[in-house]
Amino acid sequence: MSLKATNNVATNKYELEIEVSAEKFEEALQKAYLKARKNISVPGFRKGKAPRKLIEKEYGENVFFEDAVNLFYADEVNSAIDESGLELVTQPSVEVTDISRENGVKLKATCTTKPEVEVKDYKGIEVEKVVNAVTDEDIQKQVDQLREKSARIVTVDDRAAENGDTVKIDFEGFKDGEAFEGGKAEDFDLELGSGQFIPGFEEKIVGHSTGEQFDIDVTFPESYQVKELAGAPAVFKINLKEITRKELPELDDDMVKDSTDFDTVDEYKADVRKKLEESAEKSADSKVEADIFDKVIENMTAEIPQVMFDNRVNEMVSELEQRLAPQGISLDLYMQFTGQTMETVRKTYAEQAEKQVKLRLALEQIVKNENIEVSDEEAEAEYARLGEEYKMDVEEIKSFIPVEGIKADLGVNKAVELIKSSAVIK
Repeated sequence: MSLKATNNVATNKYELEIEVSAEKFEEALQKAYLKARKNISVPGFRKGKAPRKLIEKEYGENVFFEDAVNLFYADEVNSAIDESGLELVTQPSVEVTDISRENGVKLKATCTTKPEVEVKDYKGIEVEKVVNAVTDEDIQKQVDQLREKSARIVTVDDRAAENGDTVKIDFEGFKDGEAFEGGKAEDFDLELGSGQFIPGFEEKIVGHSTGEQFDIDVTFPESYQVKELAGAPAVFKINLKEITRKELPELDDDMVKDSTDFDTVDEYKADVRKKLEESAEKSADSKVEADIFDKVIENMTAEIPQVMFDNRVNEMVSELEQRLAPQGISLDLYMQFTGQTMETVRKTYAEQAEKQVKLRLALEQIVKNENIEVSDEEAEAEYARLGEEYKMDVEEIKSFIPVEGIKADLGVNKAVELIKSSAVIK
């Protein structure tokens, strides 16, 4: 075996000393030579035909060292990790500490491991369930939304633009008298007061009328995504082409019949109240569950590596990209529209990521504490459920979700049910 030593250098931090024999290194050197020689020219030989010793003499004896190490280091490191029995939470950093033809190669893999976790008092957790009463104001909000859906769009030609209006504009932005990329659009529909544009832009359109052409001065936020514009003053030339507003209908039986499955306003409002009460009940249940999980986290002890939180944030940013993709919006464009940077996007996810990591660790430890097991039959049933949900062949799902991962998730689900079923709801 190539693993020579496992050294615990800090909490959740290990260094693996890995040695690769001179014989194995020589095999890798020969493979690296055979792979690279077609691209190497040596005087007196056709390209790709020069002997290895001549190439090493011409370019240095270590000319193939890096390529040779790259051929075996991943397998050697993975084998050493398996042998060590360590459970890593991220890829190790690997460095070559010694290398020679005579003695082979020595590697050092610095590994961050899953922390030891202790969870106490996770049974019988006491939480309060509060169901918020549905008010007349809540019902009115739903009524207003219905009226919004049935609104007519009316052209405004007898007054200047106001907040709440939608304006159709051509605009072009200039910094220091020069037009900048991404600052121009035609026939752009903008709802004034929506906060869609940078501060000061929408406010300075208010008060202008259809047909006006005018300039507005703004200053980009210091945190603006495009560095060249961050904190910079700019001038936008505006051509206000049209002003429209929404005209909301009155709520009466005729409108209800046209817009819903009900015949009268009273029937519609009764249904709204019922659905809001059901939603309030579900929200209360969700809050109870969240409070239970918060107490589980409070009752856990662990020194968690920061990389675990960072990795979860990375996953959440990736999930955001996947949600944006079907809309044809890239992450860069999203950040530009919202005036965010990658740093601020990551900060928005940081607290949630920390909770998720801590809860998962706590639940995995509870699985161990309670000796929770998942049968092969339960795992197969979960594969079948996933296949049905995603309309995929089960064998295909198995190719990228190993059974160990399925069983781990099902075990965590059982731990969740154990905690919830033993909780005391007041």
